[in-house]
Amino acid sequence: MKALIHHNPLCGTSRKTLEILRESGAAVTVNEYLKAPPDRAELQRLYDRAGMSPRDGLRAKEPLAEELGLNAAVSDDAILEAMVAHPILINRPLVETDKGVRLCRPQETVREIL
Repeated sequence: MKALIHHNPLCGTSRKTLEILRESGAAVTVNEYLKAPPDRAELQRLYDRAGMSPRDGLRAKEPLAEELGLNAAVSDDAILEAMVAHPILINRPLVETDKGVRLCRPQETVREIL
């Protein structure tokens, strides 16, 4: 099985999710999304496939989200544009396999798509 993880190596949950993926025997592709962020279309595709909204994928606790007013009633388009401009706003780890996409918080959520 192939798996793609949008990963932040500084995040404990992301590191633990990556460990679960590797232990499962999946062929893992790691994208450090702060260095190589997905574009708007890719983010929308991932969220659609996961059955979630961009708001669900927003890292709302990030101070920048508050500074940009994203914790208020703003459109999904505004959230996506902010995520593209500031990838730190993308909640992680976001994992994709042939079985689906999950925001793996908690990390055990990744087992749903293995």
